[in-house]
Amino acid sequence: MNRQDPYVDSALGLVSTQSFPAIVGTADMMLKSSGVTLVGYEMIGGGYCTAVVRGGISDVRLAVEVGADLVEQFGMKVSTIVIPRPMPNLDAVLPIGSKLAAMIGNQGTSQFRNMAVGLLETRGFPAMVAAADAMLKSADVTLTAYHTIGDGLCTAIVRGTVANVAMAVDVGMQEAERVGELHSVMVIPRALDDLDQTLPIASCWVEELKPLQIPITVKEVEKPLVALPELAKPEPLELPAQVEKALPEAQAAEFELAIEEKEALELTQPEAPLEKLELPEPESPPENQEES
Repeated sequence: MNRQDPYVDSALGLVSTQSFPAIVGTADMMLKSSGVTLVGYEMIGGGYCTAVVRGGISDVRLAVEVGADLVEQFGMKVSTIVIPRPMPNLDAVLPIGSKLAAMIGNQGTSQFRNMAVGLLETRGFPAMVAAADAMLKSADVTLTAYHTIGDGLCTAIVRGTVANVAMAVDVGMQEAERVGELHSVMVIPRALDDLDQTLPIASCWVEELKPLQIPITVKEVEKPLVALPELAKPEPLELPAQVEKALPEAQAAEFELAIEEKEALELTQPEAPLEKLELPEPESPPENQEES
């Protein structure tokens, strides 16, 4: 066994009731009475709720005794048990160790932290809705969630200052009794962090963390010019001796060929007809010269 695990020499404490407000109030008293950690709640249907705490063996025993006394006052005690040094197989199969790890890994702040919590449970959904509406209209409270545990039990959860929560719960009780059946109520003046993290909260109050966008100013730096190497001037090509000798002969042959083509072209073309020249008629001599 790994002795470095802080929960190896610890114990599990379980207290079961038949009311969600009662189990939340019991868990609050257990946390405030000794140094235990609230692992979470287990709902198995039919209104049965179990609060699971973990810590040192003596702390867990004291917390379970305080919780058992409280649920007996509510008249809703079902069962309690203390399990010292649970086996690793128990933690692996039951959702005890996984809930504790998730709770430790998801610690964070809430906008309803350090506020009073009011829980009002009815048997029947219409009575719970009517009670929640009355609580919101009677005091400055916020409806953070509602929770069902089976057997027709529904719980409305409100938060605010102690005075506002107490007034809202009082008005909600009267409205729930008028519409349907009131089952239980609970007011917690200041919920501890362990208890606050285990309470349900509606998705509209959950803030999703968004990546922080930091403007980054990119300073453009002009890159230095790269000096290119100077290109060497091309040297004149030196023709080989055979090419120099054959070049005049090729030019002379090309000239003779051009003359022959010109002569052949002149022979093939017909001569243009000579234009007939019209001579001017001789002028007649004047009459005076004939008489003379």
